[in-house]
Amino acid sequence: MNHPSLFSRRAWSGIAACTLVLAVLPLLNLIFADGHPLHVPSYMVSLVGKFMCYALAALALDMVWGYAGILSLGHGVFFALGAYAHGMYLMRAIGREGVYQSDLPDFMVFLDWKTYPWYWSGTDSFWVALALVVLVPGVLAFLFGFFAFRSRIKGVYFSIITQAMTYAFMLLFFRNNTGFGGNNGFTDFKRILGFPINAPGTKATLYLVTLAVLVGALLLCRWIVKSKLGRVLQAVRDAESRLMFIGYNPLWFKLFVWTLSAVLCGIAGALYVPQVGIINPSEMSPANSIEMVIWAAVGGRGTLLGPIIGAFSVNGLKSWFTGAFPDLWLFALGLIFILVTRYLPRGIAGLVRKEQA
Repeated sequence: MNHPSLFSRRAWSGIAACTLVLAVLPLLNLIFADGHPLHVPSYMVSLVGKFMCYALAALALDMVWGYAGILSLGHGVFFALGAYAHGMYLMRAIGREGVYQSDLPDFMVFLDWKTYPWYWSGTDSFWVALALVVLVPGVLAFLFGFFAFRSRIKGVYFSIITQAMTYAFMLLFFRNNTGFGGNNGFTDFKRILGFPINAPGTKATLYLVTLAVLVGALLLCRWIVKSKLGRVLQAVRDAESRLMFIGYNPLWFKLFVWTLSAVLCGIAGALYVPQVGIINPSEMSPANSIEMVIWAAVGGRGTLLGPIIGAFSVNGLKSWFTGAFPDLWLFALGLIFILVTRYLPRGIAGLVRKEQA
């Protein structure tokens, strides 16, 4: 399935060209005034920034599904936890500018909270929130993965329990007494690191940081896949019993890639929330996790670039489709998945490689 060099020269050229084009978009928004032929609207900058967050989540899923053969239907929970961890800082950064002009977020005042719960401690610091973005999904993934992999749960059974996990967290976060805003979640952010969050310059910076993280994550994943560790991960996927027979313990390799994938997904969520401006429990819905799987499948799992392409393609189509035919999108999504599974088992990336061969 994998090219010996993973990326061909043409692929590297494509990566460089796409990175350059993406980097220029927010600059065109800042430099040229509205109405200029080269002006890129602010909504387009936010939309593409959101797509890059989705692409990072799809890349994270590809590491566990494409290279270790572990199909997760619960990556939405890691994405949302990273977003909530960053959202806690953003909510505290509002200060007294909320509707109730209180030191507490509006939803806490409305629910008659008198003080922050203990697990909000330190979240007024950006760096504490950044640590939580990594630690919360990472620790959850490590604990969940340790017990699941140690019990040798695999295949469809593992997929089902990951879906049950994200559904359980969704129900938990929907409750008002958990201290995370209940059904409405977090929204109405004002600033980040002291800068107005809706200012064009701030949006451009968040966009460029997201692009840099996506490219960095792609290079990191490529380095892992091409290393000895990556070859062992692929052996876990293709012949786990034989790997155990020659003396390897798959548990720790699975646990490593599973935890890494969760952390990358959490970072994607943390980058998502300030650009979109809201995070609520619906991001943990099983349907969202299944959409991530579709992005990877459409783009081509086990290719790294494929899931990124799939995330942009599917979400771009979704943006158009939900505007033109809002009631038909889920049917279209299901049809896309069926057609890709039937006629493009290696996804868009596999089709491109076939054309080049």
